[in-house]
Amino acid sequence: MNRPLLHNHADMAARLEPRDVGAINWLGVWTLYAKEVHRFLKITLQSIIAPVVTTLLFLAVFTLAFGDRAVLGGEVSFPRFLAPGLIMMAIVQNSFANSASSILISKIQGNIVDLMMPPLGPGELSFCFAASGATRGLLCGAAVAVGMAFFVDNSVTHIWPILFYGITAGLFLSQIGLLVGIWADKFDHMATITNFIITPLAFLSGTFYSIDRLPEPWYGLSQINPFFYMIDGFRYAFIDRADGSLAIGVGIMIALNAIIWTINYLVLRNGWKLKS
Repeated sequence: MNRPLLHNHADMAARLEPRDVGAINWLGVWTLYAKEVHRFLKITLQSIIAPVVTTLLFLAVFTLAFGDRAVLGGEVSFPRFLAPGLIMMAIVQNSFANSASSILISKIQGNIVDLMMPPLGPGELSFCFAASGATRGLLCGAAVAVGMAFFVDNSVTHIWPILFYGITAGLFLSQIGLLVGIWADKFDHMATITNFIITPLAFLSGTFYSIDRLPEPWYGLSQINPFFYMIDGFRYAFIDRADGSLAIGVGIMIALNAIIWTINYLVLRNGWKLKS
């Protein structure tokens, strides 16, 4: 009569034994990534549709203002030149906003402990937030591109720059957002970074103009703006022309992602502003 009870206790003890997750906790990584993606998909109207509408309004306003005026020596129409820059702007802004808002909301609501308790290392946590933020950014970029296709010829001439610059830009900005979310204590702090750093760098990166038209020292300053290389390389995929060096752009994007990932790894390992 006691055998089933003994078996139940044995099964329970087996289930309570710690599970060996290995060098990388793949189940934990997938769970956190899926949770973050589900978080922004639950508010698709705000997280995806709203940025698409805003970006299409930019396209409409500037197209009405400048019409089909040619740029780059008369080789490319202004709407075709503008469209890739707006797509990249949607990617970077939404990648940043996703990671920053997720961490900050968890801190404000007091459930940041739920992030620190699972068996996930700092590298795994950084990857999850970077990947989920980039996912939102790329979804916004794809939605913007589809919407623009009804108004602008955005045919693609090279695939690899779209994949490389889209992914690396999304990962870089989502990791910046993760660091800002950890640092910020309220939404005003996050808005300060967005309004005074992210948005100006995006607008002054050649999104609406070719930097070849800039005099010194503005031309030189544009060359050290990382957003310039994101947009310039991404635009090359559509118009087959770049203002800067694609090789330098590739190197800068790889280096920036490595640097910010290292910073986030150290911050998460030390628990700065998360464990206190």
